[in-house]
Amino acid sequence: MLETYQDLTADVARRHPQMLKMIAQLVGLESPTEDRVAVNRCVTLVEGWVQALGGRSRRIPQKEAGDLLVGRFGPTRNAVKPLMLLGHLDTVWPLGTLKQMPFRLRDGRAWGPGVLDMKAGVVMALNALRILMEKNHLTGPVLFLLNSDEETGSEYSRALTESLAKKCAAVFVLEPAQGIPGAYKTARKGVANYRLEVHGVPAHSGVDFGNGHSAVRELGRQIERASEFTDLSRGITVNAGVIGGGTRPNVVPAHAWAEFDVRIAKAVDADRIDRRFRSLRAVDRACRLEIRGGLNRPPMERTRGTVALFQRAATMADGLGFQLQEAATGGGSDGNFTSAMGIPTLDGMGAVGEGAHAHRESILLDALVPRTALLAAMIGGLALR
Repeated sequence: MLETYQDLTADVARRHPQMLKMIAQLVGLESPTEDRVAVNRCVTLVEGWVQALGGRSRRIPQKEAGDLLVGRFGPTRNAVKPLMLLGHLDTVWPLGTLKQMPFRLRDGRAWGPGVLDMKAGVVMALNALRILMEKNHLTGPVLFLLNSDEETGSEYSRALTESLAKKCAAVFVLEPAQGIPGAYKTARKGVANYRLEVHGVPAHSGVDFGNGHSAVRELGRQIERASEFTDLSRGITVNAGVIGGGTRPNVVPAHAWAEFDVRIAKAVDADRIDRRFRSLRAVDRACRLEIRGGLNRPPMERTRGTVALFQRAATMADGLGFQLQEAATGGGSDGNFTSAMGIPTLDGMGAVGEGAHAHRESILLDALVPRTALLAAMIGGLALR
């Protein structure tokens, strides 16, 4: 039995070497979103771990992305709504990255592609579940959902995430905590993507310049206009992150395009931003604008339900001997979907580290035990001394 937070910490500490082995195994299987075969190797590994724990697994094949994995733990017949543990197995790193970024333990950290975002979080959850099951503290049902396309927008997994989440009482997202302080995330910005294409009139830039209408010049004007949609006071940012156009220096360009990343803090701003993009009009009337895109992830707003989950976690963290902070972030996760459905969602419950999507990606080894203990306490709803 677990009677104190010290008991829980000790149980997690005993599993620390095994956790590191599991993290090394998972990071050692590279899993870029675009390579479904590679991602599925990770799915197969984790499915085996789920089954070894006594979990009931269901694998949903996908044609355009890696498979989806659903694990179920705890009682099968229970009037209590299940708790969802939500994560992903894909990473942003292409095959071959391990040659330049091998998994290694150094300077009090574990390093490697995907170790922070978010393979360590998957291992933390499985070990938290193991301890709870061994101590008979998993009294309610737990649903463990891992997808394979989060890094590219969850196009193929979103429907399943929302379908399962609506049957759950709460969602714990296993994404990394915020920064070195390791804050849990109680709010995330929503994400929209737009592509603006400009169709101009080509002409020889030396012989017939006057009859040309430059798509590149028009695109420059439109980027300036769209950039003015940014409103930092409301948490709205508009970034023209990728542009292109033209064919040769001596041709007035007939085509140009830009891709915009838009972030919003409040759901009410989604329609307003969409209307503004679609109201753009060409300054040069001989040019034609074409606008595609829209909201990809709704914002995860700081709701009462999420705050209540955080307050519970902060109390448990005190019992475990550390102070837990909360934070808002501009990045999105699958927690955005579940929160927008009105389901209490707490994010950033995975590993503590830094450098997600960067060559310095790493997790802090000394945070692995206390954070896994906190995750276990939250999953089990433990009232310890």
